[in-house]
Amino acid sequence: MSQFTAGDDTQALEAAAAVRNAFHATQRLRARGAQGRGLSVGALDVLIRLSAATDKRVSIGELAQAAGVSPRNVTGLVDTLERDGLVERVRNDSDRRSVLAHMTPAGQAWMDSFRRPTQVAMAAVFRGFTPAELIQLRHLCLRLVDNQHRIDQHMSQADATNTQS
Repeated sequence: MSQFTAGDDTQALEAAAAVRNAFHATQRLRARGAQGRGLSVGALDVLIRLSAATDKRVSIGELAQAAGVSPRNVTGLVDTLERDGLVERVRNDSDRRSVLAHMTPAGQAWMDSFRRPTQVAMAAVFRGFTPAELIQLRHLCLRLVDNQHRIDQHMSQADATNTQS
């Protein structure tokens, strides 16, 4: 790492590498759990977001924005989930141009059966962490997300300024 930074302080880069490694390890675990039940991680994310929604309905656009992917990508995931009977498309009564993805009872049952093994797996991943450490880790990760949003906004503004010039 010090070769990459030409001898400068490497703490931020080492922290970024640790976050990246932790993310990939967690994603591998999620993928194994989802694929073992016949879903991709992307489809699992859609189900999780629908499960968390108040009335189990979310627009395709909102799902895409929350996941940071294109609406086209989410449409494909919803197609798969709909084929499997876990999600259905319903009309958005407040906006006729929009379609909502709605979790079916079978989708809720799938989530219910996935929940306990996931809790066991996450308990194993975080074994040895104190409750205070878990709270601190969550807080630090959310700070990273906030910082990244600020950077994205700054870069978007800079791009817009450069495009107008």
